[in-house]
Amino acid sequence: MRAQPTASHFINGAYVEDTEGREIECIYPATGEVVAKLHSATPAIIEQALASAKEGQKIWAAMSGTERGRVLRRAALIIEERNHELSVLETLDTGKPMSETLYVDATSGREALEYFGGLAGSVTGEHIQLGQDWVYTVREPLGVCVGIGAWNYPTQIACWKGAPALACGNAMIFKPSETTPICALKVAEILHEAGLPAGVYNVVQGYGDVGAALVTDARVDKVSLTGSVPTGRKVYAAAAEGMKHVTMELGGKSPMIVFDDADIEDAVSGAILGNFYSSGQVCSNGTRVFVQKGIKKAFLKRLKERTEQAVMGDPMDEATNFGPMVSANQMNIVLGYIDKGVDEGAKLITGGKMAQRDGFFIEPTIFADVTDDMTIAREEIFGPVMAVLDFDDEDEVIARANDTEFGLAAGVFTNDLTRAHRVSQAFEAGTCYINTYNLAPVEAPFGGSKASGVGRENSKEAINHYSQVKSVYVGMGPVEAPF
Repeated sequence: MRAQPTASHFINGAYVEDTEGREIECIYPATGEVVAKLHSATPAIIEQALASAKEGQKIWAAMSGTERGRVLRRAALIIEERNHELSVLETLDTGKPMSETLYVDATSGREALEYFGGLAGSVTGEHIQLGQDWVYTVREPLGVCVGIGAWNYPTQIACWKGAPALACGNAMIFKPSETTPICALKVAEILHEAGLPAGVYNVVQGYGDVGAALVTDARVDKVSLTGSVPTGRKVYAAAAEGMKHVTMELGGKSPMIVFDDADIEDAVSGAILGNFYSSGQVCSNGTRVFVQKGIKKAFLKRLKERTEQAVMGDPMDEATNFGPMVSANQMNIVLGYIDKGVDEGAKLITGGKMAQRDGFFIEPTIFADVTDDMTIAREEIFGPVMAVLDFDDEDEVIARANDTEFGLAAGVFTNDLTRAHRVSQAFEAGTCYINTYNLAPVEAPFGGSKASGVGRENSKEAINHYSQVKSVYVGMGPVEAPF
């Protein structure tokens, strides 16, 4: 493998270390082994990152969009060439099996850089004719952006936030989750290898105090967070104090509705993707699976059969398709929710325990006969726990599906085309699916409503969240005044 990251931080185009910072252990979730030790950013490191971002951004913004796009596309090609080694790092960082990381994680990051690299040259203003006068607009970068990542998709999130920010001419300071600190460093290294000016994409490690220091600094113009709703509320409030732009991609408790005319195999596949992919550690997961009573028995039978075929094992083995939880702490949180499901009367169909092996493995778990008021149907678990609920008719299930503070995603499985679109329109969610689930192409906007966040990641929509419009009025005649 090409050289691993050589220090905790990447600032001003180079690796930087300061061992005075609090130690961060990167633990391989499949074994519990410590695979790297890093250090949280000290005030000196934070200052270095902010100062270099401020200076680097001026150089980057002065380049044409086409020139910026060329750098992003070059970085995408490097990621493609090194996909295997980046996937190994992602697996070490998160514990996700190589059968996922080889095809999703670095690949999704590459696609974001490629897409926004292609879009960078088209970020322009418009001409507005007003009789003989006219207005022109200029779309300008915001300045210095701070990205705060979640631990479930460290490479992808580093690119999803970085690519649109850089395409618009901003600088980015990215703080990975302290649970998965390694991958973003390689993203920064590759971007600068591709020709990014020093300081334009910095990575600093740290706990919540480091994030708070970045978010509240007056030199920061934009904050983009992927994380939980409680964290989002704190970061949003801190950013609002400084009137900063924000994107909040937060949690969910998303519904997936399966009508009795749905293809059962496809619906079961959707439920598996929406609950057990990445061991259930996906914010948009459809963890409330509403199944119409007429097919409940057949659906549960097939779901149980297929779930019990999951191959749990060494994540480095490409035959493995179900990996561990990201940490011991997350494993214990999920086990606590499983206990609550049993205590509150849900019917355990399969799973429900730790696997008898090293690491932080929990069996894929299915509960049936779940009611809307049960804890496992109300709170985001972020683990491989599926709640199956019954329903009778469309109006009833839509009301129940929307009865949540969250609004990240929602899905419907049916062969009735009219109903599919009608239900999608009725969902109170930012990202909806018909007869599929959890796909997130860079060309499409991704994000939530209600407590699940503000703003959108990906697509042309992201350009609006990383730039601002300046209007210039041009007067072509004499200026009239009242006196």
